[in-house]
Amino acid sequence: MIPSRRWARVLFFLGLLALWQSVCGRGGGKLVASPLQILAALAALTRSGALPAHVLASLGRILGGYAVAAPLAVGLGLWLGIDERLRYFGEPLLAVLRPIPPLAWVPLAILWFGLGNGPAFFVTALAAFFPIFTNTLTGVQNVPKRCLDVARIFEADEGLRLRDVVIPSSLPFIAAGLRVGLMVAWMSVIAAEMVSSSRGLGYLIESSQEMLDTPSVMVGMIAIGLVGVAMDQALRRLERRYLDWA
Repeated sequence: MIPSRRWARVLFFLGLLALWQSVCGRGGGKLVASPLQILAALAALTRSGALPAHVLASLGRILGGYAVAAPLAVGLGLWLGIDERLRYFGEPLLAVLRPIPPLAWVPLAILWFGLGNGPAFFVTALAAFFPIFTNTLTGVQNVPKRCLDVARIFEADEGLRLRDVVIPSSLPFIAAGLRVGLMVAWMSVIAAEMVSSSRGLGYLIESSQEMLDTPSVMVGMIAIGLVGVAMDQALRRLERRYLDWA
């Protein structure tokens, strides 16, 4: 980014913060905490160790659920993409399950796994699964026909076609699905924590709301945004490093 544009962005956000503080200082902060109040709450939650503990709890849940969902979704997407018979029977079932919001599964998840980490892991995995699966399946179905024709001409078997043609051609779609799935899972695990957990950023927001502690609520919201950006940027860097050719 050009230095002058970078400074313009910094000045823009500083101006927004100054305006925000001014409005709250004039009596407009009854329902929205001021930046200084949020900063004080951030310092208090950090000193007490509560904020780092909640962040780590949420990260553990999303990484656990995502680690299950990602390979399963990619594998199933590749399988349905290359096997027309399996896709004929499996796609209608997945089409019915896909529109169900992840949070609609929370009551069942609590019945199945009880309170604690179980429902959050389940909801996170479910939320991440469908964006990754859909993008993977789309990537396989968009493999250039000429590439498949060349593989057939050279009498490549199915394993070779999958390894050297289908997967490389689908990787940009898979990478996009992994990023979207991670963000959907992140939002879902936070919502699940509001219902079924006693730790995590979702629990922090819910418990702070019950105590009418608006600054802590907003600290939790900002932490969710910053952690989400950090995870997305990490995947973007991996994508640029290994998929630069795409």
